[in-house]
Amino acid sequence: MKVLIVFAHNEEKSFNTAMKNLAVERLLGNGHEVIVSDLYAMKFKAVADGDDFLERANPDYLVYAMEQRVAYKNGTLAPDIMAELEKVKWADLIIFNFPIYWYSMPAIMKGWVDRVLVSGYCYGGMRFYDRGGLAGKKALVATSLGGQPHMFEKDGIHGELELLLKPILQGTLAYTGMAVLPPFVAFHVPYISAEARAAYLEDYAARLDALESTEVMRFPSMDDFDEKLHPRVDKSALAI
Repeated sequence: MKVLIVFAHNEEKSFNTAMKNLAVERLLGNGHEVIVSDLYAMKFKAVADGDDFLERANPDYLVYAMEQRVAYKNGTLAPDIMAELEKVKWADLIIFNFPIYWYSMPAIMKGWVDRVLVSGYCYGGMRFYDRGGLAGKKALVATSLGGQPHMFEKDGIHGELELLLKPILQGTLAYTGMAVLPPFVAFHVPYISAEARAAYLEDYAARLDALESTEVMRFPSMDDFDEKLHPRVDKSALAI
């Protein structure tokens, strides 16, 4: 399997870096191919703007998604975007490795999503969810946060973890067509012992070993909606 790790942490001694290094070692040891995009090391441009296009369809008014579609078709996306998009095309699995910032991902990784998951290839028109441009690929979020597990339960102070991650798991990964594996989350990382961090890394190694047998999460299927995206009615269920 070909694996792209999109990695975002600004400290080389961090737990997330340890996760990334473990993933590279474990995946290679299991016979997979691995590429890492270390966004901070690359000084990846996080801002989506008009400089992302070598030519503009409309130089007077920027509609970013439209410009993406035209630039992808014409081969006029900025070189750093094209380089990352080629990695996305290559990969069978994309691992997004980052710490949770404000219920979301760091700005540099959000910029990677905004700029690299381009309209016209990754999504567009009616090509989303299981008809998205990245259908056939898998995605895994591997992350850490400062809170404790009980804070992210149904009745916890922050609510369910899956709801916190929904903009990423559904609104980004599933939306572009990827089959999404359950996220790997290390809780309370800044405050736990070295032994507890080591145990998390052992758990992560086990998840990496089971990538191909892990059941993916359920998200909407386009087959359940009509051409105007209204839910299809099961007429047999209405029969008396």
